[in-house]
Amino acid sequence: MSTMSKTHAFTNRLIHETSPYLLQHAHNPVDWHAWSEEAFGKARAEDKPIFLSIGYSTCHWCHVMEHESFENTEIAAVLNEHFVCIKVDREQRPDVDAVYMEAVTLLSGSGGWPLSAFITPDGQTFYGGTYFPPEPRYGRPGFKQVLLAVAEAWQGQRSALLESAEKIGAHLDQTSGPKDGTMDRGILDLPYSTLCRIYDADHGGFGGAPKFPQPSQLDFLLDYYFRTGLTPALEMVTHTLDVMAKAGMYDHLGGGFHRYATDDQWLVPHFEKMLYDQALISRVYLDAFKITENPEYRRIVCETLDYVLRDLRDPDGAFYAAEDADSEGHEGKFYVWTPEQIRENLTDVQARVFLAYYGVTESGNYEQGQSILNVTRPLEAVAADLGVSLDDAKTGLKQAQARLFDVRAKRVRPHRDDKIITAWNGLFISSLARAGAALDRPDYVLAAGTAARQVLDKLEKDGRLMRSLALGKTSGPGFLDDYAFFVAGLLDLYESTFETIWLQQAHRLAGRMVELFDDPGQTGFYLAAEDGETLLTRRHKPDYDGAVPSGNSVAAMSLVRLGHMTGNTRLTEKADSLIKYLGGHMKESLVGLTTGACAVAFWLWPSTEIVLVGDSDDPDLLAMQQRLHQAYLPNTVTLCRTLAGQGQTIEALIPMAKAMVEINGAATAYVCEDFVCKKPVNSVKEFTSIIQGISRPGKKGPL
Repeated sequence: MSTMSKTHAFTNRLIHETSPYLLQHAHNPVDWHAWSEEAFGKARAEDKPIFLSIGYSTCHWCHVMEHESFENTEIAAVLNEHFVCIKVDREQRPDVDAVYMEAVTLLSGSGGWPLSAFITPDGQTFYGGTYFPPEPRYGRPGFKQVLLAVAEAWQGQRSALLESAEKIGAHLDQTSGPKDGTMDRGILDLPYSTLCRIYDADHGGFGGAPKFPQPSQLDFLLDYYFRTGLTPALEMVTHTLDVMAKAGMYDHLGGGFHRYATDDQWLVPHFEKMLYDQALISRVYLDAFKITENPEYRRIVCETLDYVLRDLRDPDGAFYAAEDADSEGHEGKFYVWTPEQIRENLTDVQARVFLAYYGVTESGNYEQGQSILNVTRPLEAVAADLGVSLDDAKTGLKQAQARLFDVRAKRVRPHRDDKIITAWNGLFISSLARAGAALDRPDYVLAAGTAARQVLDKLEKDGRLMRSLALGKTSGPGFLDDYAFFVAGLLDLYESTFETIWLQQAHRLAGRMVELFDDPGQTGFYLAAEDGETLLTRRHKPDYDGAVPSGNSVAAMSLVRLGHMTGNTRLTEKADSLIKYLGGHMKESLVGLTTGACAVAFWLWPSTEIVLVGDSDDPDLLAMQQRLHQAYLPNTVTLCRTLAGQGQTIEALIPMAKAMVEINGAATAYVCEDFVCKKPVNSVKEFTSIIQGISRPGKKGPL
């Protein structure tokens, strides 16, 4: 370890990394290593256990543990004397995180970040936890106390520790085995019934505090409503979306959603903002808008996407990972208000309307008399109580929002993690493209295309997608999530633009995904590629949805879609394999694979294939495309064969498309349902009627 005489007292090896999270720890007195063979070699040579710390740059309790313990020279001395210390960015190495999270959860009964694992020099976990305070508090042992106890046990009770490590490794090997994939349509009733049982009828969402938005589960309920017509499935979604949009979870001035709520009413959020949350939550609001036509849902979609385009966009067009919860050492300081701060920046009418509408009071609803903005009453009621007209209240509120947004912009912003992650960009490209097409926002579609090009230009090396880009340097090879999410984004971009290049790229990368992550002897894809690093198990297979959907679930959905689009039997066979894998695991976790349940539904239920044919600038063709984009069609794939204008046609990828021709010299739609083709139509009115029939809830029949 070296010292710096000017700004920092300490500088460790992490100064040479690109991850924002690792760089945050580069000036700790802890002798940190990045994940490397060098670190494990040192542990073997010195016969020391390894302290493995995993987190990410916008994790609040990661910051707390760093400040309390990793910046503490006394604790650092204990770490440096008795351990080889490794720091991992979970967003850069999800494979390492997945394996050791499961191991620590088995040992301690819970997991989360910061993840603190004690492992042997050969990588086996024998003890672990999450956040440890520097001294005993919160019912948790002090970190120094834990370190000394582990060091003593390593010297005096090593055989017991190694036995524990071997048991953990054996269990992880067993959990990666195949499951029975036998299933029928009734399998989807199980997650629906479970979601009904755990639904919070008072405040929306599922379970109690802390409450996460769970977009994968909301997606499943919309899909289930589409297939069954059961209104409770839709009502659970709309109620949750209504409450979230009004509560403190939503940033009412800048748009976008915070990570989760610490209470059961969505009022007090953990203030960090993640790119994947903006992508996944905005998609649910978009689909709910397509079904209900509620203009509030459209507003939330646009404000959320606009937030990312404004604050998380790289100059070249890709998207950064996240914004922190803290600024100036306090969580949420950037977002909260006092009545005095509001009054001093607004007119009297503006201030009175704003204070009443967002529930800002002298006592506050947060720390030290500060308030988190949340809609407490309808604006009509606020206007009536204040004795102003509804029009004046609307005008005053809009002016106040614009003014306070500008005021807030002068505050110290939370730290931004400017790492570009391929998987998360894929999720956001998908939502951005779909919203742009459905809401007639060509700027969104253009931004999605620009981001996709940046990922292909900067994050694909020698035919392999890379995991992330930071400080102009890419990290190691991408994982299943990177391929699955990006392929899904490219497919949505194709169906939003009908630019053949995106379908070609999706098809190419899907084939690469199969090559790299398939388990030829069993079902399911691995998280890491065959040539990736071997961890506790041969390779981990992602099963369940977490903060982002399971890579296997998204891969399955993409392969099902591509199979229907292209007729590629190799991809269809792999889709079948993945569907069986997901079906087997769905029986073990009723709500843990809701994204997988949507893929299973696509596979088991009748699907619709639509091919449009015409000149690219034909108004009727454009009108047909618009009808498609505006409808909620979860079991539908669409292609477009353009006969004139710019862009490539799809015949090279899909030869059968040559048989699709214009009828009577007009734009024509070919529609097939459940492997039966209807008579082609070239009337926008007729096509609209067909789309309305396909999108009618319950049309697919009971489960």
